[in-house]
Amino acid sequence: MQKHILVIDDDDLMRRSVAFNLEQAGYRATSAGNAEDALLSLERDVPDLILLDIGLPGMDGLDALREFRSRTQAPVIFVTARRRELDEILGLELGADDYITKPFEMSVLLAHIKAVLRRTASTSAPSQKERVTAGDIVIDPLAHTVSVAGQPLELTRREFDLLHTLALHTGEVLSTQDLLSEVWGAEYIGEPQVVYVHIRWLREKLEANPAKPERIVTVRGVGYKLMPKEA
Repeated sequence: MQKHILVIDDDDLMRRSVAFNLEQAGYRATSAGNAEDALLSLERDVPDLILLDIGLPGMDGLDALREFRSRTQAPVIFVTARRRELDEILGLELGADDYITKPFEMSVLLAHIKAVLRRTASTSAPSQKERVTAGDIVIDPLAHTVSVAGQPLELTRREFDLLHTLALHTGEVLSTQDLLSEVWGAEYIGEPQVVYVHIRWLREKLEANPAKPERIVTVRGVGYKLMPKEA
């Protein structure tokens, strides 16, 4: 079955060109020139992946991402002409799965799409859907919820995936490269700072004292492991 990709960009030529090339590559593509139209289309035609431009008229891409996240778990790739790192990092922290900057080669965009679809498909495999308990942390992948000592914990999609991966290997050390491969995909290999940043964010939400972590422990020179802590 063809994967459905929703292209959201206010540049008519860009939007038509990307949609055409996606269809040539075997995908089913629909498009919208603004976030408001795209949100309406979600009600009748749910996509498998969303290509979302940041600089949209009206509701911008960052606000749109918040709305998409409340309505669908479809992965989102930001497409942006802005090269400011803040936008890219903020987008990923809010729950975007990847980003690509304009101008780009279509082959590069297709590679990003393939990698994100493959990664999200693997995280939805049956073995990945079972509830995981690590001490007082309970993770429910189907409901996409996390609780710590019975209290709900709000995580971004990437933070959730990172914690879930660590919890599946509770007490085991996972290297930075292991985590990059499992959570972000092979295209991120060689970018360990992505893991460092997200580990720090997780610790800020999980640890009583993030400077002296007791749950997500660093094993110097090896990687990280999740240590179960009872309530």
